Amino acid sequence: MSITIASFDGANRAAIDEAYRIGAAASDVDMPDFPPLCRRYFDALFHTPMPGTESLWALARLDDVPAGYLKLDLPQLDNTDNANVELTVHPELRRRGVGRALHEYGVRLLRERGRKRALGMTVSTLPGGPSRSVAGDAFAASTGAQSALAEVCRRLDIDTIDRAALRAALAEAHALAEGYQSVTWQGATPPEYVADIAYLDGRLLMDAPMGDVQWEPEQVDAERIRGTDRALEARGRRRYHLGMRHEASGRLVAWTLLDVGASADWHAFQQITIVDPEHRGHRLGLLAKIENLHHLLTHEPAVRVIDTFNAASNSYMIAINERLGFRPLESWNNWQLTL
Repeated sequence: MSITIASFDGANRAAIDEAYRIGAAASDVDMPDFPPLCRRYFDALFHTPMPGTESLWALARLDDVPAGYLKLDLPQLDNTDNANVELTVHPELRRRGVGRALHEYGVRLLRERGRKRALGMTVSTLPGGPSRSVAGDAFAASTGAQSALAEVCRRLDIDTIDRAALRAALAEAHALAEGYQSVTWQGATPPEYVADIAYLDGRLLMDAPMGDVQWEPEQVDAERIRGTDRALEARGRRRYHLGMRHEASGRLVAWTLLDVGASADWHAFQQITIVDPEHRGHRLGLLAKIENLHHLLTHEPAVRVIDTFNAASNSYMIAINERLGFRPLESWNNWQLTL
């Protein structure tokens, strides 16, 4: 067997098509209960990347058959010692050395770029959850990477929501949130909220549990927020935001986001939820999540399930999610390799 690897970029449409087919096949086999890989999303990775990120791509061929791809995301504005890694091998061509060859190719590239750490994620099965392959964890460990942070994906089945319990939780939250008002928007962040959203987004990695992951807080400003909005719009993500406005100061002091993809109207992700530390203790996180759930379902009635990810140690956010009805689905491991 002969394995060849070549870098490619957004100008190489044939390589993009081949990489997409590999990713779609892997997604269908590895995560059959998740939405299929969205072509619009995948194409946008090339023509509208996230701000402050340089992506390097490589395609592996096994006896001239497209067999796997590598994506390396290199932060440019902060965390310039780090890289995020996505390595995918076609399900029918695994266990033939393709993953190992892509890994070694990526390590060489990252060392040439002066990066010191590579970070990637793998999925595994939880008791009672859907079956997931153990191959990802085994491969990551075999490279010398260390498990740095455990996360759990939880799923909310819309049909099983306890509406009475949700109303009670909402009333409890409103009673403690005097002096705060919720505001909603869809898509791009309105100009009047950009500065506050930039501040809250920049706090995320200060406040969320990070385990042993060596990742510094990101430098987020209005320009970066606008760039992120453009990238998510290009990927076809329909975004539903809710902020909590502190009436005395006029500032948004809490923010949560739900989004739906372009090719699967039945599925949504619960993304960021964050409360400014100075305004905690008023149930703003719980209030924002419940009201934004209503905001989403009003505009996206086809949504049947919502998935969210939390560090296994994030007991505060897990408690809120479980009050809404989220239940554990699968485990995700963050692996960190020192180069």
